[in-house]
Amino acid sequence: MNNQANRPVNPPDLAKPVGFSHAVVASGTTVFLAGQTALDADGRIVGDGVVAQFDRALRNLLRALAEAGGRPEHLTSLTVYAVDLADYRVHAAQLGGVWRELLGRHYPAMAAIGVSRLWDAEALVEIQGFAVLP
Repeated sequence: MNNQANRPVNPPDLAKPVGFSHAVVASGTTVFLAGQTALDADGRIVGDGVVAQFDRALRNLLRALAEAGGRPEHLTSLTVYAVDLADYRVHAAQLGGVWRELLGRHYPAMAAIGVSRLWDAEALVEIQGFAVLP
């Protein structure tokens, strides 16, 4: 799922990236994606646990991207905010499964950041990003 305009850059002298790219070179129209949590259409947090909430938050982000005219391979950078980073890491394999289902093996530049809480107190994870459309 590589877009010619969005090229991952992973220098061989940096640690091998797993589930992300160290950098992405992109040219085109930039789409700024607001942080998405596991909110349903009625504004309620749905999903028990970090995996279910990650799934919904990522689907919400991809829906916003699609409405802007983009596809998953246009993502260039994502930041994941988690209220329990240790729990997030424990579930890394399951989160990776969600990722591969929704994005395949496309890995933008990424960061995961532990936070004390999110806007909606029930939210366990929030995903914010950037995409560049050709």
